Parts: sequence; C-alpha cells; structure tokens
Amino acid sequence: MGSERILVVEDEKDIRELIVYHLEREGYEVLQANNGLEALSLMKEKSPDLMLLDLMLPGMDGIEVCRAIKQDPLFRDTCIIMVTAKEEESDQVLGLGLGADDYVTKPFRPRTLMARVEAVLRRGKLRKEQRQTEGLLKHGPLQIDNEAHEVLAGGHRVLLTATEFNLLSFLTMHSGRVFSRGQLLSRVIKDALVTERNIDVHIRSIRKKLGEHRDLIQTVRGVGYKMVRCE
Repeated sequence: MGSERILVVEDEKDIRELIVYHLEREGYEVLQANNGLEALSLMKEKSPDLMLLDLMLPGMDGIEVCRAIKQDPLFRDTCIIMVTAKEEESDQVLGLGLGADDYVTKPFRPRTLMARVEAVLRRGKLRKEQRQTEGLLKHGPLQIDNEAHEVLAGGHRVLLTATEFNLLSFLTMHSGRVFSRGQLLSRVIKDALVTERNIDVHIRSIRKKLGEHRDLIQTVRGVGYKMVRCE
C-alpha cells in the first residue's frame, strides 16, 4: 500500500481536497482533475493505477469518462471507483457494467473509502499479475512471453538474462510510467546485494540487445526509466 498512483476526479473542491488529504496521508501519489477532459489527459500522461471518479462532472460526465477509459486497451488495467451522490441502482449497474471496480456514495466515511481503495488496488494487482503470467505481452514491436521467458523484437528473438527479462517485462507492463532505480530494485529485483548502479548496467544491456528498438526504453533525467507507449 502507498506506492500506487491515484487520480481523483471531482469538481467539488472541498470533497476533492478531503479525498486527496486522506490518500496522501496513506502514502499514495495523488493526481487531481476537476472535469472529465482533464482526467483523460492526465490518464494518457501519467497512467494512474486507480481513478476515483465522480459521476456528476461538468461537460463530460463520469459515465462517459469510464466508457472512454475501458474502451482503450492501454488503460485496461486501470481500476475505477465511482464516487457520487447519485444512489439510483441503475447508475450503479451502468457504472459497474462499463468496468468500474466499485461504487461509493456520498457522504462517505474517509476510513471506509480508504479501505475500498486498498481492496480495489489489491484486486487490480492480482488481475494484472495473472494476465502477465498467462499470456503474451505485446507492445509495439515487442512480444514478451512470460511463460516461455522469451522476447521477440521486430520478429527477432532477443536473448536476455533473467534480471533483464524481468526488468523489460515490468517496464512494458507499466508503459508510460517512470520508475526510479530504487523502485525497480524493490519491485523487480528484490535483492539486497544489487545496487542502483546495477540497474543502469542492466538497462544499457537491454537497450543494446533491442538494437533498433532501443529507444523504447527512455531515460528520464533525475528520475529513472520508462517504457514509451505504443499506439
């Protein structure tokens, strides 16, 4: 808990600030939007793990935002909790039918909302890990087979070490998102004997082996590395 990125989409400032306060207190990285179009823009730019989405938004409402996200394969792993004052069962059914993971009505207890957030993120992580281990991961010219531990780049096989494979697979699963060297150590390698400097060595080796596709992995100066998105 606490390492995930959450986008709060709420046009009522007081409610948005209350939610942001409690999320940040739990250690989450929090983004904010007060309308649907701004939310979609932040989705493309920051790739949050979860969206807390108000249903009644100016212009593009929450239902439209949810539909747009769930129709985009780039965001299929993004969890959505709808937070709204509307209690009609038809709205709940519609939101959940579009792919929302949970539905919370206002007024709500902050502690209850935080528990829902943690539960949805946990389910989303398990869902993503299951998909990662069960099938092929395709990303532009890359094809990563997690069962066979094989990588194709532009149709050509790439021979990677176990650590390189895990790093490439992780960055690809979270394309568009920047990870520091420390995050890659703790979330991918998990070896106390490996230092952040080793991450640079592994990344250089992966890039060299990817050849003409090396630029898929980008360095973000002063931050870390990310896998660029592919249309």
